[in-house]
This record gives sequence, structure tokens and C-alpha cells, in this order.
Amino acid sequence: MSHQEELVDLVWWRQKPVWIMVFLGFSAGVPLLLIFSSLSLWLREAGVSRAEVTYFSWAALGFSFKFVWAPLVDKLPLPLLSAAMGRRRSWLLLAQLGVIAAICLMALTDPQQQLQMMAVAAVLLGFSAATQDVVIDAFRIESADVRLQALLSSTYIAGYRIGMIAAGAGALYMAQFFGSTSDVYHYDAWRNTYLCMAAVMGVGVLTTLLIAEPESGRSPYHYPTGDYLRFFIGFALSVAAFVAVLFIVPPSPQWLEGPSQYLLSFVYGALSLILAAAAALVVFRVMTGFGFVNRSLVSESYTQPINDFIKRYGSLAVWVLLLIGFYRVSDIVLGVIANVFYQDMGYSKDEIASVTKIFGVLMTIVGSFFGGFLTLKYGVMRVLMLGAILVSLTNLMFMWLAGIEANIIALTLVIAADNLSGGVAVAAFVAWLSSLTNISFTATQYAMFSSIMTLFPKLLGGYSGTVVESVGYSSFFLIAGAMGLPVIVLIWYLNRRIETSA
Repeated sequence: MSHQEELVDLVWWRQKPVWIMVFLGFSAGVPLLLIFSSLSLWLREAGVSRAEVTYFSWAALGFSFKFVWAPLVDKLPLPLLSAAMGRRRSWLLLAQLGVIAAICLMALTDPQQQLQMMAVAAVLLGFSAATQDVVIDAFRIESADVRLQALLSSTYIAGYRIGMIAAGAGALYMAQFFGSTSDVYHYDAWRNTYLCMAAVMGVGVLTTLLIAEPESGRSPYHYPTGDYLRFFIGFALSVAAFVAVLFIVPPSPQWLEGPSQYLLSFVYGALSLILAAAAALVVFRVMTGFGFVNRSLVSESYTQPINDFIKRYGSLAVWVLLLIGFYRVSDIVLGVIANVFYQDMGYSKDEIASVTKIFGVLMTIVGSFFGGFLTLKYGVMRVLMLGAILVSLTNLMFMWLAGIEANIIALTLVIAADNLSGGVAVAAFVAWLSSLTNISFTATQYAMFSSIMTLFPKLLGGYSGTVVESVGYSSFFLIAGAMGLPVIVLIWYLNRRIETSA
């Protein structure tokens, strides 16, 4: 690449895909905190226990299993919409409408009266938001060449974090304005807040209607309509088998209670998930074996993307997947309990919104742009290493914060360091994940990578409330920081064996 081409790439404001990703990033950032931090404060004000609040983080496991239905997004045409809007835009619009519907359902549910319905609505939001992410990730990778991916990931993260400000700080400010506080709970205040958040998603819908389909997303669908319909039916029946097994499997038995109950409960839950996944796989394989589902379509959707990745990386594929799965474990596990921690330490909702949701997100945006430009200059793996080290060190700063009285200056310092380092790490990580994909299987492979990235951390994060209740905040933050050490070793190992394009 010539010096002139490098300058063109760096003049990011002239690149149309960059601005598109800002608005699509905003649309992707809104739903996440409506499942995590904003919802956690709503549930706490409604009198839900700390342990149950963190269990709600599992509602976002759709982000960790989106690789399962990503092939449908890649291969399944939507009636009328796909012909009118194209493959990516049609699915993007459907996902965004699903997000809006799920947020409205949450708004119309009072957790004091219908906690189970709130859980269902949160799961639906996680599923719809994860589907939106699948399409946006594919759109981002297909809309520009590899030279722009680091900048696209940075601007996507910037838009994403602005969306998080709207759903995080914006939601907290509105709930406070409408009259709900930690001392006096008002359901109407949170209902109105979430309805406003549903309206904010109009930004994403408008963007989807105005943008053009990427050239690589225009590929025609090659199979008869009946094949796609049977493929969808097979997938739906497999999901039904998965859910049925989870309902049949009993909850953790009483003999799991004891000093090691949390570890044993985690293992029991993981085995239940594996059993349910096995049942779903058996159902799908039976329907494929009897010819109900087209074997060739299944191969294109699932087998070929996986085989392509294994062929390209060979024996290193396992180590690459391990790095993907563990890179953000320290950050995500801490993030699940963060809002509850701030509240328990005595910070007001306004202080949490101003410092952690507005100032903190702005620091993340700064860190993401810094990480993007560092990636262009020094390469992905070096910045991955820098990000991993910084995230582990800054997570330890929360131990100091837990040991002092509520102090807005101390909170600001910790949030600044934590979010700057997180922004650098995520920008490099997204660029690295993008470089791992083959353009022939964009949606499926990137969904697989990003699913693995969040699966293990979110499973652990669901137990963060119970761990805090057992060992306290300081020990928990020490554990969270130490989780980053294996990541540093993995990066060092892979950096010596994989040539990664910056």
C-alpha cells in the first residue's frame, strides 16, 4: 500500500462506511444496557435480590449462542423483504423491529408482579439484539476492505458506546426524573423510561432504510423456497428440543449445597446446557438424515464455515479459539456486578449515570479510537497484548475503590483508567476478529467468534452476585483481575506463530 493510500485511509471522516457504522453502532449499543446495568438497577429498586439480579445477565446469552442461527441470517431469504431490501438490510430491519417489540414488552412488565415475564422479555431482547449484531458485523466487514477495518471497528465502537450512554445514563436520568429512586420505587417511571428507549431505536431503523446493500451482500439465493422453509422448520424444531430438555432437567439438587456449591452449580448448569444442545443436534441431524432438510444447504451453512477456519489455521485453531473465548473474561465478569457495586458503595443514581455512563463511555470512545490508530501503526497482536495487560491492571483498581468511602473523584479516576484501557482492548480485538473471517462466510464465522468471546465470561458473570455475597467485593475484584493472566500468555504464544495483518 502506498503512502498516499495510507493517508486516504486515515482521513476517516471522508469514508462513507465509517459514518454508517456510527449510526448502526448506536443501534447495537442501545439494547445491551437495557438487559444489564439499567435493568439491574430497576430490579434492585423493585426489591429483587442481588443474586437474582445478576442471574438476569444470562438473558444476554443470546449474544453467546448467535452463531447457532447466524447461518439462517446468511442463507435464509425473508419473504418480500429480501427481494425489496437485500440480504443484509432485510434481516437488519427485522432484528431492529424485534428489539423494539422486546423493549416495549419489558416496559409493560412490572418485575414486582411478573418477574418471570420480565425474564422472558429480557431473553427476547437478547435474541433480537444478538441477531442485529450478526447482521451489523457482516455489513461492516463486507462494506469496506481490510485496510479500513480497524477504523470501522473504532467508529462502530464509538457509535455503540453513544448508544450505551443513551440506554445507560439516559435511562437512569429518565427513571430519576419520572420519580423512581432507590428509596421509593415507582413502576410507571421505569415503564416510561423503557418506552422512550424503544423510540430511540428509531435511529437504527431509519439508518437501515437509507443505506445501500453492500456489494458482497447482493449474492442471490441458490435454493428453492421449499428448501429454505424446511431448513427454518428444522432449526425451529431443534430449538424446541433444546428448550424442552432445559425444562425437563431439574434444578440443582440439594446435595450441591455446601462450601463448593457455586462451582458445582456452575458445572451442573453447564452439563444441562450440553445435554440440551446434544438433543437439539440429534433432532436436526435426524431431519437432515431423512432428507427433510437439504444436506447441501446445511453444509454451506454450518460445515463449510467451520472447515474453512480449521483449514486456514490448522493446529493453531484451538489456541485461536481459546484466546477469543478468554480475552474479555476479566472485563465482562466485572461489568455484570459493577452497577450493583456502585449502588452498594453509596453512589447515587445521578452519580452513577454521570461518571460511569457518560464520562466512562466517552473515555471508552477515546480509548477505542486510540486503539484503532495504534493497531494501524503497530499491528493487531501488539495492541491486543497492551489491552490485555491494561484491563487486568485497571480491574485491580476496583479493590482500592471498594476499600474507601464513596468518593466521586476516586470513582472518576478508576472509571477513566478502566474505560480507556477497555476501549483500546476492544478496538484491537474487533479488528483481529474481523481479520480471522473469510468473506465467503462472513456472518457465520464472525458470529461464531463473537459468540465464543462472550459465552464463558457471561456464564461466569451470572454467578458474580453470589460470589460477592460469599467473599466480598475486594476478593472478587482480585479474582476478576487474575483472570486476565492466561490471556496474556495466549497472546504471547500466538504472536510468535500467526502472521496477522494490521
